[in-house]
Amino acid sequence: MKLAAKPSSSGKVVSAVGLSIEIAGLQLGVGEAVRIIGDNGPIMAEVVALHDGYASCMPVSDLRGVRAGNPVLATGAPLQVPVGMGLLGRVVDALGRPIDGGPPLNNVTLTGTDGIPPAAMERDRISTPMPLGVRAIDTMIPCGRGQRLGIFAGSGVGKSSLLSMIVRGTEAPISVLALVGERGREVREFVEGDLGPEGLKRSVVVVATSDEPSLVRLRAAFTATRIAEWFRDQGTDVVLCMDSVTRVAMAQREVGLAAGEPPATRGYPPSVFGLMPRLLERAGMAKTGSITGLYTVLVDGDDLNDPIADNVRSILDGHIVLSRKLATAGHFPAIDVLESISRTTKAITTRDQRADATLIRGLMAARRDAKDLIDIGAYVKGSNPQVDRALEQSPQIDEFLKQDMEDLTPADQSWEALHQIAQSG
Repeated sequence: MKLAAKPSSSGKVVSAVGLSIEIAGLQLGVGEAVRIIGDNGPIMAEVVALHDGYASCMPVSDLRGVRAGNPVLATGAPLQVPVGMGLLGRVVDALGRPIDGGPPLNNVTLTGTDGIPPAAMERDRISTPMPLGVRAIDTMIPCGRGQRLGIFAGSGVGKSSLLSMIVRGTEAPISVLALVGERGREVREFVEGDLGPEGLKRSVVVVATSDEPSLVRLRAAFTATRIAEWFRDQGTDVVLCMDSVTRVAMAQREVGLAAGEPPATRGYPPSVFGLMPRLLERAGMAKTGSITGLYTVLVDGDDLNDPIADNVRSILDGHIVLSRKLATAGHFPAIDVLESISRTTKAITTRDQRADATLIRGLMAARRDAKDLIDIGAYVKGSNPQVDRALEQSPQIDEFLKQDMEDLTPADQSWEALHQIAQSG
């Protein structure tokens, strides 16, 4: 007895306007992938909206060669990406296809990019530090295993360099990096220069450059998160670094506007602000393993209160602010400790550690508050004992907070160095 082949349903392209393609003749669901048979070969696209009997789709490649009347095939499933141990040490695109010139992927399976965040009451509490190898973070803004931290900065202040330090310095066995909307020139520099062979061999790098379609840039963030979730489900502690969430939001803005959404705050449609928690909440503690999320936020004009920065900061478990003034002064990493905070500090540090960090913060705040008087020569030594001590220990504190990219310090050594400074006053 011969089994009949599964019938395939097909529709056709009605129009292609801007970034989107209108399709008729198929019963499709939002998020479903379709294959458009264009003049230059098949093109994959994803359904992003349904209206008036038509499906609006966004392609994952160039629209050239698509014309009205081209046949469209339904796949009956979302876009699929590979997950598995075979991805370690590889650089892949937003759909998980290798772009590093290496061999085809082995030891992987295909899955959709959407995942379900762990239920609130099923998440373990954050109680264990996740050392990152950066002295200023490990002591002054400590990160816990399963925590989500934002790195907020303007362009050119050192976000990518800081991420490369973290990937090489963290004690997590696996790192997943998503480079979303990066300049094409910078990708190879980051992988070969900043990350290096040592960092790459225990990492997966997902890349979507700025010239790629908006849906591809958006999918890169979800692909990287899905890969991190697979490693987490094997019981592994994973560090997920995403550079940057702002460019993910910009990609969703393009998708939403092309699908007919009305613009809202600063031109961002409502779907952008619904997307952020769906993406960011997928990191964290789970029944087995954890995902420690580090998300860079490119603030508009160094304005930490722009809509995306403000929304992301409200979702995450802490934020690290990079200062352009420190960067231009040659202070790397350019972390503004006084403007940065970790919401899990009490759960992952000892009383003595918090006392040392609080004392150093107090000295830095006293120096900042007296800066104007000091700069004009109006401050008289002896007027304020805390300011006097802050000025005396400023060279020690600054030297502690500065760190060369190749200088990765274990957390226990960082705490010991901070304790020495706190006790030396």
